[in-house]
Amino acid sequence: MSTKSATRAAAVVSDPRWAAVVAADPAADDRFFYSVVTTGVYCRPSCASRTPRPENVAFHATVAEAEAAGFRACKRCKPGGLSQAELHAEMVAALCRYIEDAERAPRLTALAAHAGLSAYHVHRIFKAITGLTPRAYAAARRDARLREELGRGCTVTEAIYGAGYGSGGRFYARAEQVLGMTPSAYRAGGAATAIRFAVGECSLGSILVAASERGVCAILLGDDPDKLVRDLQDRFPRAELIGGDPEFERQVASVVAFVEAPGLGLDLPLDVRGTAFQQRVWQALRAIPAGATVCYADIAERIGAPRSVRAVAQACAANALAVAIPCHRVVQRDGGLSGYRWGVERKRKLLDREASA
Repeated sequence: MSTKSATRAAAVVSDPRWAAVVAADPAADDRFFYSVVTTGVYCRPSCASRTPRPENVAFHATVAEAEAAGFRACKRCKPGGLSQAELHAEMVAALCRYIEDAERAPRLTALAAHAGLSAYHVHRIFKAITGLTPRAYAAARRDARLREELGRGCTVTEAIYGAGYGSGGRFYARAEQVLGMTPSAYRAGGAATAIRFAVGECSLGSILVAASERGVCAILLGDDPDKLVRDLQDRFPRAELIGGDPEFERQVASVVAFVEAPGLGLDLPLDVRGTAFQQRVWQALRAIPAGATVCYADIAERIGAPRSVRAVAQACAANALAVAIPCHRVVQRDGGLSGYRWGVERKRKLLDREASA
């Protein structure tokens, strides 16, 4: 290699973009393009073609820049069109609509035929983007339709079959998991569902603790006790809200002690309600030890959905069990504090407290 070629190769290898080319990283697509002087083409970083020699490579910010330099688009990765990630996202969005419009959950083979890919690839791509398998997504949509049907005042039987359940027995076997109560109670807006609650004070401000027969269903933090009660009422508009009795006050004391010292753990059952994806995120959050932090991308990786970072953030925001489901331990990739349902300052105090402990 001549001195000139060696110098050029060294410059390319030291460029951070070269690592993305070597790794064929799809996350780098559309951030830049690279051209190869020996072939006369330019490619996306994720192109599956053989890695070129670095002395033959040049980087370009845009397609127009690469073409102005005299290079033509690679026929393999098609840098002038949609990226592979965009194509996959469009395909999954179409499959989601297909699932939602179907009267019964379509089989994986039907989804594969609709997408024009193998069942293996459809399953892998769908899960990577949504965080759920097609079957789990169909079940989540079916459960959502059931809640909508019950909310519109349909009878329980009408709602079960209207949502796509093949039989009433199949639904009733998991009704508590889907609704958190009996179907008739959900249809009545939580009527006849007893929820005990109490509002107190802790070092983070006002705290509301609520529990159903299944366990603690809400730990809410804030500055205004009345607003916390209204939040609980909005979750169960016609539930029977019962003020704390001496027995429940002891449970509240346990929750407050846990909030003050999360490392001690909470020895009380939880009534955790959410979608299938939210449940997976919250389970991953509960595995984070006190004093440790992770970023949203870490959680997405742990639940097997690396592309669902935004959905992970939304699941954290939907958490109604402060500290018990420790979404405060999720930070930005650079360690900065991102949004927190109960305020960034409370998040900072919780993290500082756990770190010092």
